[in-house]
Amino acid sequence: MKDSHSRPGYVLPIIVIAQFAGTSLWFAGNAILPDLDKALSLPANALGIITSAVQLGFIAGTLTFAFLTIADRFSPSKVFFTCALLGSIFNLGPLFSTGYEVILSFRFITGFFLAGIYPIGMKIASDWHEKGLGKALGYLVGALVLGTAFPHLIRDLTGGLPWKYILITTSSAAVMGGVAILAGVGDGPFRKRGSKFDLSIIFKLFRHNNFRNAAFGYFGHMWELYAFWAFIPFILRHYNESAGTDLNVPLWSFITIGAGSLSCAIGGHIAMRFGSKKVAFAALALSGICCLLSPLLYMVPVGLFILTLSIWGMAVVADSPQFSTLVAQTADKAYIGTGLTVVNSLGFAITIVSIQLLTWLDSLITPDFLFIILLVGPAFGLVHLGRVGTEK
Repeated sequence: MKDSHSRPGYVLPIIVIAQFAGTSLWFAGNAILPDLDKALSLPANALGIITSAVQLGFIAGTLTFAFLTIADRFSPSKVFFTCALLGSIFNLGPLFSTGYEVILSFRFITGFFLAGIYPIGMKIASDWHEKGLGKALGYLVGALVLGTAFPHLIRDLTGGLPWKYILITTSSAAVMGGVAILAGVGDGPFRKRGSKFDLSIIFKLFRHNNFRNAAFGYFGHMWELYAFWAFIPFILRHYNESAGTDLNVPLWSFITIGAGSLSCAIGGHIAMRFGSKKVAFAALALSGICCLLSPLLYMVPVGLFILTLSIWGMAVVADSPQFSTLVAQTADKAYIGTGLTVVNSLGFAITIVSIQLLTWLDSLITPDFLFIILLVGPAFGLVHLGRVGTEK
């Protein structure tokens, strides 16, 4: 068997670029939301509903992949390519029908196939890395962050061009990412083929204390992450109204989310020395502090507002690759793919609850205090993360 030193140097960069390209499908619907609102007079809760449609699709996809152990039974690189291709096709759906319910269906199906991109990308990375997985996943989740932010940048750069170019660009990128994985990476030398479908595998995974606590820590992190990402344009618009500023909402949405890619990469390198648990704990604690202090965000000068929002954007996701590393390290080696997939699925189910809760609370309380509720996630996550034993 090959050792880690025999891994070609181009493997990780290709996985990272492909992950970025594939996950650009995620917030494509959010980026065109202002245009859809003008055309369809969307309901007030459209942001939460459209975002949750993708999350629901992702959950359905990850559950399907987990129950069928697809990531462990079939070639991960072929699964990635197939899902990138199909996801890109359904991402283009709104070009052919702009009915609100139809758009929600297209976003749901796009989310379903994202289940074969994000967790499968992590599975491919783990199959190529016997050591240094925390650093590798740092780059990989950083690519997810940039991919998530990318539609906001496209919207800013395309300016007066029709919104369809955002969908065309993200779909084209996803297809190229799938081709790159299939042609340039393939399956790693440390891949272990799992057995046929067995529902008990999922329950067996969660019987192990370290795996369970790592998963629960991840769940606390996910309570905050996507709710924060989805509402960043809301935060920026509210600050503009409160402070009388004219911040570029799409551009600063991209910068705030994209800043997390830097912290993921840096966190991966730090984890090589101090361990994934310590990096995840520090990042989760910092993002929790940001939740707690969020009511003060709208009272500060614009420079301090941007700085604080960027710090929050970095802290809120820096722990994500390290949680994935902990989950991979504590799972049965024959079912790493299934472990990552099912934990992702449950984590994204939690994001729907927090997103919908914020959407509902927005009509009941002032936006200044809206994001304190996200503190519940980091607090819960820190308790369970502290119980994870020594890393392998």
